[in-house]
Amino acid sequence: MTVNPARQTNEHEIQTQQKRVLYAASDYESSAGHKNMLQLIHLRWIAMLGQVSTIALATWVFEIKLPLLQISYVIAGLIAFNIASHLRWHEEVKVSNKELFFALLIDVSILTAQLYLSGGTSNPFAFLYLLQVILSAVLLEAWSTWLIVAITGCCLFGLSLFYYPLVLPPDHIDSMPGLYQDGMIICFLVNAALLVFFLTRINDNLSSRDAQLADLRQHASEEEHIVKMGLLASGAAHELGTPLATLSVIVGDWRRMPEFSKNPELLEEINEMQRQLQRCKSIVSSILLSAGEARGESSVKTTLNTFLKHLADDFKATRPIQTFLFENLIKEDVPVVFDSALKQMMCNVLDNALEASPNWLSLTVSSTDNLLNIVVSDRGPGFLPDILEKLGQPYQSTKGRPGSGLGIFFVVNVARKLGGSVTARNLEQGGAAVKIVLPLSAIML
Repeated sequence: MTVNPARQTNEHEIQTQQKRVLYAASDYESSAGHKNMLQLIHLRWIAMLGQVSTIALATWVFEIKLPLLQISYVIAGLIAFNIASHLRWHEEVKVSNKELFFALLIDVSILTAQLYLSGGTSNPFAFLYLLQVILSAVLLEAWSTWLIVAITGCCLFGLSLFYYPLVLPPDHIDSMPGLYQDGMIICFLVNAALLVFFLTRINDNLSSRDAQLADLRQHASEEEHIVKMGLLASGAAHELGTPLATLSVIVGDWRRMPEFSKNPELLEEINEMQRQLQRCKSIVSSILLSAGEARGESSVKTTLNTFLKHLADDFKATRPIQTFLFENLIKEDVPVVFDSALKQMMCNVLDNALEASPNWLSLTVSSTDNLLNIVVSDRGPGFLPDILEKLGQPYQSTKGRPGSGLGIFFVVNVARKLGGSVTARNLEQGGAAVKIVLPLSAIML
């Protein structure tokens, strides 16, 4: 049993692409976690400023006696932890769920210590636990969130039994209910403001991550589709080799037969059949070579102008076109490396334009700002609006044939892999233009 090496290569590429998607998705998750960790660090600085302000207000304005030394130790520990967090996460960009959970757990511990030293559950700022719970629900996985809920519940229960009582001056004892009510209002406003401000920024981070993941999955699906197309193409090319060789032998025998050799018209048709068969065999060989070798192993070292001239001459010689205009505006020739995928990409655009406009076709090439600009214009009916909106998606075509619409899909993906782009537009004078922009650095030696 013969094993097709191209098939094994393409199947390996599919598995590699799937692994690459998983790794990239993990990177996006970690990147969003890093941004959220930085938000927590910023929130912690604001919380420390609010704690110092509240302690100063309670001590100097309301003359409430607090264990300032112990409280200052807690604030100093929080400052040290936040500085260490800033230094670490400034360099490290990957943040896991466990690390976010640990950071929120430290915040809960600091808040518990502060409440323990300032009245326990009789302190209206005990409702700041809700801030920690809501943040955990947004940032953490489900098991981590429920664990934070359980821990904060245990802390509240413990603070109802063990705490340093608030000591009010004798002339403020009667105003205790009013002070508690004022504290509740301040706590509510602080909770609401912090939640709106930081949850908005955190949701932006999460939305950006989701958009990146959706874009990644779309690109991965398109690239996997291309790999499968390569698998089918290499398999078909492998199977077509034998019948093409048989046809070539038969046509060669016909050419030597007296019935054909004495008839100039039939002999010319046989010669044309041989040329087309040779072209088919060349295409099959190119497909097998591209599928069986790594990119770069079958690359050709040449110059930019030489490659473009050979491409234009070969296209004109092998396609039945009346007028083909080739305009090369590149003044400074540069050494480049081209492989079969790049040549096939450009030929796909030219073939599509030729099918839409069999009598006239234009290829214009220029170079600006280290970018290679390739413009293919035709005088056909142009693109439909919905085709322009979905340019680059598979099976978007007006030809009405099964499998049509894959050419421009292939072109867009090859250009994107090289860091370039493909755009299309309808011309005012009629026809359409497709523009391919490639960075010269991707193909230069």
